[in-house]
Amino acid sequence: MELIEFEQVSKAYNGKVILKSFSLRIAKGERLVILGPSGCGKTTVLRLLAGFIQPDGGRILIDEALVAADGRNLKEPEERNLGMVFQNLALWPHLTVKGNLEFGLKAKGILKSERERRIAETLQLVRMTASTNAHVAELSGGEQQRIALARALVLYPGILLMDEPLSSLDFELNRQLRNEVLRLHGQFGFTLVYVTHNIEEAFDLATRIVVMKRGKIDQVGTPEEIGEHFGRRLPKSELLQEDEDGGKRHE
Repeated sequence: MELIEFEQVSKAYNGKVILKSFSLRIAKGERLVILGPSGCGKTTVLRLLAGFIQPDGGRILIDEALVAADGRNLKEPEERNLGMVFQNLALWPHLTVKGNLEFGLKAKGILKSERERRIAETLQLVRMTASTNAHVAELSGGEQQRIALARALVLYPGILLMDEPLSSLDFELNRQLRNEVLRLHGQFGFTLVYVTHNIEEAFDLATRIVVMKRGKIDQVGTPEEIGEHFGRRLPKSELLQEDEDGGKRHE
């Protein structure tokens, strides 16, 4: 069953085309990784799906409901049943761990008893129960990553968007948190849309990989199919190099 559909979506910034005739379907429960170099448009896809920006043309559907069309958003981000983990995490340092998780629940009007239950349950799942009352600034980078993930999951989203969330971590911590994402996907059953330029992350996390280049889809396939493609035609160094225009890039 298709949960997410992009139909001929286009987007430009200051006259520069970032996406052109972008079409993609994502199945419910799928782990889709969008892979590509800086400036290829992959983060723009996430921002469009989240409702943070509107497409210039084309349509976006979630669960068969039209959420964006004709150059405007038809549903606000909070109406799209999704959570997001940002590259810079976007945690509130002046709040405790509990306060960070509670913020979105309060905005949704969740009763206090249910908020308490969800927060306790989610912190246990990400193995951060002991830090419930700690301030975010007191936590390590890896611990902050877990709290950012918990803050998204506590809302019980049907779709989880992740934008280069592990790029600042060392290799071992990156690997550990990849395993955590897979474990939590198995428990929650959300649809994962994950953006990265890291080939290893893509191959570890994906059931399907979309390779983007200069605002277009270059390849789509399983990790095995994309691996064959890389080995045959596309060296890693070519995939990871930045676009050649040299100017300011939009992800």
